[in-house]
Amino acid sequence: MGVDGSRSRLGEAAAAFTSNARNPNLRRAQLSFLGAWTAEWAFTVALGIIAYRDGGAIALGLVGLLRMVPSALLAPLLSPIADRGRRERVLILVSIVRGVATAAAAVVAVVAGPPMVIYGLAILSTIAATLYRPAHSALLPSLCRTGYELASANVVRGFLDSVATLVGPLLAALLLQFTGVAVVFAVAAASSFWAAALLARLRYEAPPRPPAPRHPNLFREAVDGIRAVTQNRDLSLILALAAAQAITRGALTVLSVVVAIELLGTGEPGVGALMAAVGVGAVLGSLAASLLVRTGRLGAWFAVGVGLWGLPITLIGLIPQESAALGLLAFVGVGNALIDVAGFTLIGRMAPDEVLARVFGVLEGLVTVFIGFGAIVASLMVEWFGVQTALVTIGLVCPVLAAAAWRRLRGLDRSVDDLDLDIGLLRRVPMFRTLPLPTVEQLARGLEPVTMAEGQVVFTQGDIGDRYYLIESGEVDVVGDGRVIATLGPGEGFGEIALLRSTRRTATVVARSELRLQTLDSDRFLPVVLGYTPSARQAAVVVDDRLDRYEPKDPFEDLPATS
Repeated sequence: MGVDGSRSRLGEAAAAFTSNARNPNLRRAQLSFLGAWTAEWAFTVALGIIAYRDGGAIALGLVGLLRMVPSALLAPLLSPIADRGRRERVLILVSIVRGVATAAAAVVAVVAGPPMVIYGLAILSTIAATLYRPAHSALLPSLCRTGYELASANVVRGFLDSVATLVGPLLAALLLQFTGVAVVFAVAAASSFWAAALLARLRYEAPPRPPAPRHPNLFREAVDGIRAVTQNRDLSLILALAAAQAITRGALTVLSVVVAIELLGTGEPGVGALMAAVGVGAVLGSLAASLLVRTGRLGAWFAVGVGLWGLPITLIGLIPQESAALGLLAFVGVGNALIDVAGFTLIGRMAPDEVLARVFGVLEGLVTVFIGFGAIVASLMVEWFGVQTALVTIGLVCPVLAAAAWRRLRGLDRSVDDLDLDIGLLRRVPMFRTLPLPTVEQLARGLEPVTMAEGQVVFTQGDIGDRYYLIESGEVDVVGDGRVIATLGPGEGFGEIALLRSTRRTATVVARSELRLQTLDSDRFLPVVLGYTPSARQAAVVVDDRLDRYEPKDPFEDLPATS
């Protein structure tokens, strides 16, 4: 890559961050995520210390499993709530619940209460946490207008997630050095409340969604999310690899404690230092991932991220030294950053908006249960085979699966590139420019190509209108009452007047040259354009402007009067 290419790539990386900073809604949503996940990581470190004090590696693994299983079961069942109305309201409620549960854990720790009470509060907090990410992931596309902007938002969120991965454990390690776990819990609670306060200030127009049913059935609605995943083989692949990464992540919650205390001899503060190393790598990886926003290879980078979640852990088992462990865990953080950017962007692009929170809920449920499974597997392997064998074996899971999925993920990249071309065509039409990304993607998936030869009639004045047309290549003449009133070319659309005014075609359209069109039937066009206020307003302006320039002749005015 030349100097100019490098500067262009750096400029795009900077634009990924500045676009979020300039958009007040994205800025608040992203900072809220930072607060929520800083709280989560600090809480996890403190909880791990309590569990290890209470019963060693086995207790640590059991607490990880018991904390995750209820969350895994409830996340898909509760996620349909975020597909109704405004998703930030769900996030506010979740953040408040997490803050209250964590603050209560701080009180129990101060009075030296039973660890079982803290474990119960941890379960409650984790249940709430599993609903936060699906709702936040489903909210972001509604605040974006292009695939690039969504990828940028996920870059920024991945960076903030990485910062939280660094700051949370580092803050916990610092507080543990000078105070105790109660203070860590209290700081985590304050961070959760701050996340809720930020979301209360969001101001945006949500895209139209189906109204909530009169008699809601959360189980049936959750099944719709599962069905959306199982019927899409690409979504299924992404979620399967995310589950494999979650096994390793759950194992790391156990292995980081055992490695620090038993293998490296760095003590309890060393646990925070190891997890902070993951955060350092994640921050650096997020900055590197910002260079990938326009690469069109998100599937490939997702595979790389999954592989990096495991390979460094295997190497720690082979090189059990503190400096090596810190450096290798930094590469785990890089992998985490790549997964966040690529994985969440791909899911947001592939899943329908009306079930998007439910799809992310399925993801969160899978991740949560496999984190718990990874924690208990790691603790058992440490007990049965030793720390180093556990590190080597568990670390190989992700690289092997990533290599097996490589070809499928590259195919997914090609399909997303094709979708972006159709979205770019739609965005050239003024009435579609105001649509949020999920809505314009819905239109793009409904486009049907039509090819016509020079001189062929697209439709005739007086015909019944049932389609909207976009010119991909070529030109058309718009003929009204026998005269050419306009010539339209690539990126322009026609046919909206009959659809929006419920009238017959007001003019004849003829191919001026060989023509390639993309068409939308009225059942797809009308609900989107009329259901979203800015697009409906722009469509009305377009229709009025065209009718002002040409007043079509009434096709029935020359008919003889009847008595």
